[in-house]
Amino acid sequence: MSRVARQSTEAEIAALEQVCERLANFGADISLEWVDGYLTALLASRRVFTPSEWLPPLFGDDFGRVFADPDDVQQAMAALMARWNVIASQLDVDSLLDDPETVRLSPLMVSFDDAARAEVVAAGHMTAEEADDQLQTGALWAEGFLQATDDFADDWPDLDTDTEDGRWFDDCFSRLLALTMGRADLAEHQAQHYPGETLARDQLIDEALFAVQDLRLFWLDHAPKPETRRVAPTPGRNDPCHCGSGKKFKKCHGA
Repeated sequence: MSRVARQSTEAEIAALEQVCERLANFGADISLEWVDGYLTALLASRRVFTPSEWLPPLFGDDFGRVFADPDDVQQAMAALMARWNVIASQLDVDSLLDDPETVRLSPLMVSFDDAARAEVVAAGHMTAEEADDQLQTGALWAEGFLQATDDFADDWPDLDTDTEDGRWFDDCFSRLLALTMGRADLAEHQAQHYPGETLARDQLIDEALFAVQDLRLFWLDHAPKPETRRVAPTPGRNDPCHCGSGKKFKKCHGA
């Protein structure tokens, strides 16, 4: 029986947004949506990551500068880990296997429509063409996801697209990349992957979320193999000691 996917509360989202805003005000080029995509990629990966691994590539030196006070650090980490635990719940393997046709992920995405784009254009921040290409729902989230796969490239190896697994893996990534494409590239992508159809933005987002869930399950059968631990054999008691003393092991280091 699949577990009900947890959802972030408004208070949890507000706390995480405050963390992102403080970092952005310090100069970090991040947003709540981008960070959410980044964390999702880590949780969809083939191994478990610790905060000490992902904090430096995610925030660089800015995190330590912005959150220098111990209480500040604790609150910031609490906000990050609250969202981490929610995404982990949504990517619960048993639940994904029990109900593979359901989108369990609930990403934190800023919704853009024509009115929102027109407002940005009217304010002089972008041209109409730039807004049409760049201000698309889910684009920043996908960019955060893809950045994490770049930062931890060893955990997201390129698979041979001549193999079935490789083609399937590549298709998952193409669905994520689609969210970052401008109009022209997206039209070409849709013609190639969905001939005869034109998917709405919400449908493209669902396709990307299914891709993430599929990638999470992919690693069940393609997890990294643990390194073989090699233990040097212990010398026999009458063998020469390994230290080079010339004595027998039993009368030297084996005494």
